[in-house]
Amino acid sequence: MDHYRFDYSPIIKRPPIKWPNDARVAVWVIPNIEHYEFEIPSTSMYPSNLVPDILDYAWRDYGPRVGIWRLMEALDKYGMRGSVTLNSSVCEHYPIIVEEGKKRNWEFLGHGITNSRLLNGLSEEDERKVIRETIQTITKTVGKAPEGWLGPALAETFITPDLLAEEGIRYLCDWCNDDQPYPMKVKKGKLISVPYSVEINDIPFFLGKGNSGADFMQAIKDQFDVLYEEGKNSGRVMAIAVHPFIVNVPFRHKYFVQALEYIARQKDVWLTTGSEIAAWYYDHYYTV
Repeated sequence: MDHYRFDYSPIIKRPPIKWPNDARVAVWVIPNIEHYEFEIPSTSMYPSNLVPDILDYAWRDYGPRVGIWRLMEALDKYGMRGSVTLNSSVCEHYPIIVEEGKKRNWEFLGHGITNSRLLNGLSEEDERKVIRETIQTITKTVGKAPEGWLGPALAETFITPDLLAEEGIRYLCDWCNDDQPYPMKVKKGKLISVPYSVEINDIPFFLGKGNSGADFMQAIKDQFDVLYEEGKNSGRVMAIAVHPFIVNVPFRHKYFVQALEYIARQKDVWLTTGSEIAAWYYDHYYTV
């Protein structure tokens, strides 16, 4: 079957994209700030079905306790703002993270209620409830409705984009198949895809491939260099997806900071957020 969510669009046939101030690359950093339920196995260092899984729960718990604060300091240093993919349960369990993010003018996207329960397999009624609760909780806590969405584990049902658009979500990050935004087809309203990454993403990079902090630094630099060169003709988007319980562990954080510094000292780079990328695309390039 075909998904019918968008038409095939070879990048060589598209009109050029020009970012603000003729930037070649729009760079956005996406901290995944998540809450995990104690009794449900989830992201782990080693395959395990232990309940409770103390080792992996505590490993993930490093993020809100220590890692996020190290990440905030690094992004502050280089004039970058986070675009947080936020489990709405974080608003209850770690409200200080939202408070500190708001002080920095960070963006907050919807990312489900927790990262222990995914959307796939849900009925339409249950999925709609999860999406609405996520949006309502974030709106109440942040003071602004989320414009973007990343599914927990990037999981969807066949109707997720339709439900998101109906609930006012403007851009979706689950479909990691491009270096530029593009329109998606939904039953009501409007929705675009904004590039996210499963490659420049610390979970698959470190856990899936066993790479080092130095490898991640080099991959970020190499990704940036190619997009920067291509961006001379048509603007590109570079997403850096991170989880503070992984990339901000000290021996990896050291190299991550060096990668941020490398990007920050380049010219013609737009250090931005997901909603700013989406707004620019909607205003200048959106067609259906």
